[in-house]
Amino acid sequence: MPAKIKYDLVDGLRTKLEKTKAVFVGEYRGMTVAQSTALRAKVREAGGELKVAKNTLFAIAMKEAGLNALPESMMKGPNIFALCYDDPVSVAKVLKEYVNDKTQKAFILKGGLLETQLLDLNQLLALADLPSKEVMRGQVVRTIAAPLSGLVNVLSGTIRNFVTCLAQIRDKKQEGEAA
Repeated sequence: MPAKIKYDLVDGLRTKLEKTKAVFVGEYRGMTVAQSTALRAKVREAGGELKVAKNTLFAIAMKEAGLNALPESMMKGPNIFALCYDDPVSVAKVLKEYVNDKTQKAFILKGGLLETQLLDLNQLLALADLPSKEVMRGQVVRTIAAPLSGLVNVLSGTIRNFVTCLAQIRDKKQEGEAA
């Protein structure tokens, strides 16, 4: 491969890596075109992108982007790299679902890098088990709102009891006038 093309590839990868929040590595040996296309579409829907690149060029691009180097064990074989631009958990979920799919045996997930933290396979799978960003936001809002709704219920209970008491007094007066 001519040197100019390699420099352009590294520059393109570096640009993409500077925008990523996480990089996940998988081996794609034996995947069909249809399988890799389906996986690419799912990863794109989750806010990421799959890139196939030579391991040495990808390592150079990571170094130039200021990211930690991936271990040698991850950088062996024909690798596909998942770049996460939005929510790393969503992309990790897609990759985990694909690995657990019984119809395919070609894709092997290896690990990755979450910002500056290296992740092994078990940590990556644990990341995929986390709830998505939207679910976590909902849980935080619900946690914050719970004491407030409790306060509203307590305060409205006092007013409700007062109104009930007034209604009973009114009813007794109306019974007294009717008699």
